Amino acid sequence: MKRKLKRNYRIARYVIYRETLVDHEEHFWTFISSFIGIGLIGLLNSKHFTVSDNLFLIGSFGASSVLVFGIINSPLAQPRNLIGGHVISALVGVTLHRFIPQEVWLSCALSVSFSIVLMQITKTLHPPGGATALIANIGSIKIQQLGYFFVLMPVLSGVLILLLVAVVFNNASSNRSYPANKSWYKLWERKYR
Repeated sequence: MKRKLKRNYRIARYVIYRETLVDHEEHFWTFISSFIGIGLIGLLNSKHFTVSDNLFLIGSFGASSVLVFGIINSPLAQPRNLIGGHVISALVGVTLHRFIPQEVWLSCALSVSFSIVLMQITKTLHPPGGATALIANIGSIKIQQLGYFFVLMPVLSGVLILLLVAVVFNNASSNRSYPANKSWYKLWERKYR
C-alpha cells in the first residue's frame, strides 16, 4: 500500500510539474497571433465605424482567440468548428430574435439552446458560438438592425480574419501546427500541385 501511494505521488507530481512548465516560445506566438487577430478586426472596425459603434468587435471573438491561438490542437479550435459554430449560432440568434423580439429572455435562451444542438448535429461545436447567438439578441440596436447581415459582418468576416491569422502564425513555429488535421491540405496539394 505504501509503495502504491509513493508511486501515485510521483506520477501526480510529474503530471503537475509537466503541466506547469513555462514555454516562452508558445506564449510568444499565442500573444502575437491573438494581438494581430483581434487588432485586425478592431482596425477594420475603426476604419468604418465610430468608437461607440464597435460592430466588428464582438465578445465571442475573444473567447475564440483563446481556443485558436491558445489551445490550437483542441477539436473545438479547428477551422470547421470556428467557422461553422459562429455562423450557425449567428443565424439561429438572428432568426429567433426576429420571431420573438419582445421576449428577450426567451429568444436568448432558445438561441443558445438551439445553437448548441445544431453545432452538435453538424459537428461544429465551438463554445464561443453560444455567445454569438446571445449577442444577436442582446447586442446594441445597431447590431440588431443589421439583421441577417450580422452573420456576414461582423461574424463571418471576423471569423475569417481569426482563421487566416491562426493559419499563418500558428504555423510560424516548428512547435505549433494548425489546423491539427491537415488532410485537407494533402488533398489540395495532390490536386493542384
